[in-house]
Amino acid sequence: MQYRRFGRTGWNVSEIGYGMWGMAGWTGSEDAESLASLQRAVDLGCSFFDTAWAYGDGRSEQLLGKILRANSGKKLYTATKVPPKNRQWPARREYTLDDCYPPEYIEEYVDKSLANLGVKTLDLIQLHTWEDKWLDDRRLLPVIEKLRSTEKVRAFGLSLNRWEPWNGVRAVRNGVADAVQVIYNIFDQNPEDELFPACQEKDVAVIARVPFDEGSLTGSLTLESKWPAGDWRNTYFVAENLKATVARVDELKQIRRGGISMAEMALRFILNNKDVKFVGDGEGGEHGDFFGVDRGGDVGDGAHFFIDVGGEFLDITLVELAANGVDLAEDLYFYAIHARRLPYLL
Repeated sequence: MQYRRFGRTGWNVSEIGYGMWGMAGWTGSEDAESLASLQRAVDLGCSFFDTAWAYGDGRSEQLLGKILRANSGKKLYTATKVPPKNRQWPARREYTLDDCYPPEYIEEYVDKSLANLGVKTLDLIQLHTWEDKWLDDRRLLPVIEKLRSTEKVRAFGLSLNRWEPWNGVRAVRNGVADAVQVIYNIFDQNPEDELFPACQEKDVAVIARVPFDEGSLTGSLTLESKWPAGDWRNTYFVAENLKATVARVDELKQIRRGGISMAEMALRFILNNKDVKFVGDGEGGEHGDFFGVDRGGDVGDGAHFFIDVGGEFLDITLVELAANGVDLAEDLYFYAIHARRLPYLL
């Protein structure tokens, strides 16, 4: 396991952590299996665990509390989230702070999370949805400072809305957030445009969530994939999206080298970006495996490869081949322009 500094908090955390939504919010989870998986992660060097009250109405937090008590001699970092009062994900422009996070409500749910986890202090508390305009409500910052001063929390963070990494840049630049959690994976690289530069400037930690695109980047989905009624994935992988996603993943499968798994490829892509401090690996494969990453690979590990275009060798990274699953021959001009500015994935 490799470790990285968690922004201005100075914490030295494992660069692959454990996102715990699947342990209480998805069908098929069993507490015994979940606890065994969590302990396996600890044994492999994982030291950062991200949960939320909304994951099973506190059930996921309670599972993590058991792991903390079973490993009291190890430094494990806990991150959880306050659910929006209106229980609406994502936040919408018209929602106010009173709709989602009135100050007394934030304090109430911090206390609930402390009780579920069985700890006196949370390392990181996050708001589970966010709108930058809430910074205009003068009641927000005082409650954050109160939680810090009473030592109920050490750091404050934001879980940004899907497809809206820009809706958090103001909070980062204003110094409100110590960490931001954002969707970032091979298929969704938008945080690189505005959010990551702001986080680098302000030394704010980045938690990259959904590294496997809700499971697709493990390579286990097919056009016949189904989930039980009520499982969240039924609303994400509707027929049209499932078909397009499987096609994109199939394109990525063709460029693997050296026996690298799809899961490892997905994590390598994220870990190559030094702005990312932690990858929330909570989706797992069909059986909830915990994936580690060997950072010692070389050019032949599938991270990138070379093609000959008009006698000139171009270094093509997997990020270009993920672009909508297009045929390589159709976009050589695009690759020729962009190949050398894209990051290496070694």
